[in-house]
Amino acid sequence: MIKKVKSFAKINLFLYVTSRRKDGYHNLYSLMTQIDLCDDIYIDFSKKELSIACDHPYVPEDDSNLACKAAVLFYHSLKTHGFKEKKGLSIEIIKRIPPGGGLGGGSSNAAAVLIALNAHYKMPFSKAELMEMGLKLGADIPFFIFGSPAIVKGVGERLEKVLNLRPYHLVLCDPGIFASTAKVYKNIDFRLTVNQKYNIKTSLNVLLRGQEFDIRDQAYNDLEESAYRLYPEIKETKEEMELLLKRRVFMTGSGSSLFALFSARENANKGYERLLKHWNKSKRKVFLSSFN
Repeated sequence: MIKKVKSFAKINLFLYVTSRRKDGYHNLYSLMTQIDLCDDIYIDFSKKELSIACDHPYVPEDDSNLACKAAVLFYHSLKTHGFKEKKGLSIEIIKRIPPGGGLGGGSSNAAAVLIALNAHYKMPFSKAELMEMGLKLGADIPFFIFGSPAIVKGVGERLEKVLNLRPYHLVLCDPGIFASTAKVYKNIDFRLTVNQKYNIKTSLNVLLRGQEFDIRDQAYNDLEESAYRLYPEIKETKEEMELLLKRRVFMTGSGSSLFALFSARENANKGYERLLKHWNKSKRKVFLSSFN
């Protein structure tokens, strides 16, 4: 039996690093939403061995792959529900989400596998239990299991649903840089962050009450300056995008992917075509996407 599931990317519409934790991680305050850019995952439940395959050269095809780790953790957790542990499973990932781009591709793959396995075994775990399981593997995984635009706090374990987030189209660019999340966080200069100037309480109340406002006025990422110092080409790409698109451009997550928001699909299409033409022979890749 082979099951096909979609594994969607995410963007951080804003991301504030509020503090560094004693365990080395960082506390965040972020608004995250899934976008329609996605990987396809094929799961074959008839196999006797556990295997992972992907068509992208940067994605590991061994037990270090997050999707593989998710399957191992799920089967191990089944023991507590009286199931006999089974290790036979093949996972094939058709990759469209750029790895190392701050779009959460690996975390999304892991979440998709956990959700698919939970459905296959007739829902032995609640959503909350599945999110707790996912957090053991990666901070973004609970968000993808949560399945809704959310304010994300802590290291990613505290989520609050955001209602009536105004839909946007986006032009997304992968600069061709694999940004290291660990290095970007380690390189943060807290003197350059502006989270203390940001009225978190007010914005949170507006979002959680479902009041509509223009997210483009709130978009920000505390990790941009760190990523620019480590990977100057990200900043160069952003500046070119802003000139070509004639609007603000933002980085998602710890980089390296960049995006611009458009209310009208027609304008997003024009911006997409402009970047494609300008970067025709570049390693940069451009995507047209949306969220609602």
